[in-house]
Amino acid sequence: MEKLDYKKAYKDLYQPAAKPSLIEVPEMIFFAVDGEGDPNTCPAYKEAMEILYGLSFTVKMSKMNGTQPEGYFEYVVPPLEGLWYLNSDDGVAFDGLNVTDKNKFKWVSMIRQPEFVTEQVFEDAREKFSKKKPQLDLGKARFIRNTEGLCVQIMHKGSYDSEPESILKMKKFTEENGLTEDFSAERLHHEIYLSDPRKCAPERLRTVIRHPVRRG
Repeated sequence: MEKLDYKKAYKDLYQPAAKPSLIEVPEMIFFAVDGEGDPNTCPAYKEAMEILYGLSFTVKMSKMNGTQPEGYFEYVVPPLEGLWYLNSDDGVAFDGLNVTDKNKFKWVSMIRQPEFVTEQVFEDAREKFSKKKPQLDLGKARFIRNTEGLCVQIMHKGSYDSEPESILKMKKFTEENGLTEDFSAERLHHEIYLSDPRKCAPERLRTVIRHPVRRG
């Protein structure tokens, strides 16, 4: 049976053009870890990656010992995603611009899960993975359902630090189409990482950037 690759099956979500477009994002299931600090230097971000990939592959590889969940199908683990906001006293929503101190970042790192994954599947995976990696704080992991709704998105090609170039295009598109940015505690600056920065030159990185909007 052919594996479901979400990046290929849902190109509208994972393969937008290098120019802004409007999309209605449906409900999806994620494993998530919350944290704060510079992702390049803080231990919490590294631990979040280990937790998310560990839990995701625990579910994916459950077929190897016959403990796969009901409804299991072959699939490729979807890419890492991140919701970003700032430790800010002024209450200004973070839109991806004017990053002066990455230590003030707050983030929700997450990996999408197949539709057969339930809260019980998550709990079972957490129990199994904790036996393999007891040093990790798996209490940080969450099972969430997220519906982003109406958004503007773009494929950014290049380094993370050059993202403002694409974000300014998104802002112009938003204004020209009679839309309004709609950031809130539930609707955040969103990035989907299609490239591995450890294996890819900065100028070749591909990142989906997505911002919440509303009409009018």
